Amino acid sequence: MRELKLFIKRFVPEKIWISLIKLYNFIGLRELGILYLVKKAPKRHQKALEIARKKEVLKVAFFLNHESVWKYEVLYDLMLQHPRFEPKIFVCPVVNFGMENMLFEMDKAFEGFKSKGYDVIKTYDKVTGKYVDVKKTFAPDILFFTNPHEGLQDYKFFIKNFPNTLTCYVPYSITTTNYKFSYNLDLHSLVWKIFSETPFHKEIASHNKRSKGKNSVVTGYPGFDPLLINTTPKEVWKNKNPALKRIIWTPHHLMNELSKLSNFLEYYDFFLELAINYKDKLQIAFNPHPLLRVKLENDPNWGKQKTDDYFNKWINLENGQYGDGYYIDLFLTSDALIHDSGSFMAEYLITGKPSLYMIRNESVMDYWTVFGEQTLAVHYQSRNQKQVIDFIENVVVKENDPLREERNAFVKNTLLPKNNLNASQNILNYLESQIFQ
Repeated sequence: MRELKLFIKRFVPEKIWISLIKLYNFIGLRELGILYLVKKAPKRHQKALEIARKKEVLKVAFFLNHESVWKYEVLYDLMLQHPRFEPKIFVCPVVNFGMENMLFEMDKAFEGFKSKGYDVIKTYDKVTGKYVDVKKTFAPDILFFTNPHEGLQDYKFFIKNFPNTLTCYVPYSITTTNYKFSYNLDLHSLVWKIFSETPFHKEIASHNKRSKGKNSVVTGYPGFDPLLINTTPKEVWKNKNPALKRIIWTPHHLMNELSKLSNFLEYYDFFLELAINYKDKLQIAFNPHPLLRVKLENDPNWGKQKTDDYFNKWINLENGQYGDGYYIDLFLTSDALIHDSGSFMAEYLITGKPSLYMIRNESVMDYWTVFGEQTLAVHYQSRNQKQVIDFIENVVVKENDPLREERNAFVKNTLLPKNNLNASQNILNYLESQIFQ
């Protein structure tokens, strides 16, 4: 259908095409189309399952966009060691921020994963300008997505292009808000299995108006697993002075959209000043959301030069650094996190270390789920610069951490699987039970 639309579009004037799309959406044809696909999905998945059961070795594709949203590290390693799985990673570049950003992020993810020994493939050829047809070149039996949003990647890598494949999804961050895009996108309805973080998240999945969460399986969150099993993290901090406390600052990219979570525009100079004023007590890693930089570059008040200058200040600071990729070692070797990102709300808690959540405006507090409220309750909070300084001086430097026990109890009782296995092992066990037994 997508190929047909693109073909027709080539011969239709733009104004007429836009009118046709508006009419198509207005009369509900798109929704009818999705409902049809959702109704057909169980039978297609059952057929794919029957085919998979007859194979000795199953090909498993992992679709990746940004390096920092990779949550399948332990699962991928388990599959590498398994005699009946053949895993491979495909870097599917983000297309909605221009060609330059697309190629930059694709190359960065590819090089980062290649350096770790992963079997990884770029899906876009810069010379020919064509995408790899994964269905033809690899023909996966199982496919894992890292992002549910249609339009972020080329349509060739969206779930609608793989109706006859056993498709799986793990959220790239643990859902703490009640935004419908966390559970009610097309992918959530069409995917074979969603591996949910907790029973609460399975309940959230049941609110999906099409699938009713019937495709949700509680396994725990595989994004926790590298933090749980990595006993010898790499030293990734530039300054090796053991007397300095290590703080990660992770601002979000939503500066002007939705709930306007990001405090970056109000605090970008403040954190540089903190690094300078406390240079004998701490070092700060500036580790922003991967979309923050490209949004600043396209902002009329910033632009590429101002953005580059700002990021370079962090790179050149004696007690500062810039990180925009793999963060597991950074988390494990840090002393605290300061952020305004829902993505790290639960994940950093696994380290056992204190975290400060920065609240830009009180409207942000209206979007939490019950799980989000519980997660926020074991965070320190700030609404102004003084409260950020208080957190640094008292909780981080003086190590006065009154939330420690409550935080660790929340991790044990709510975040971790109850069967004493990590989430990746639970996912693998589930796949084995469905396919090999």
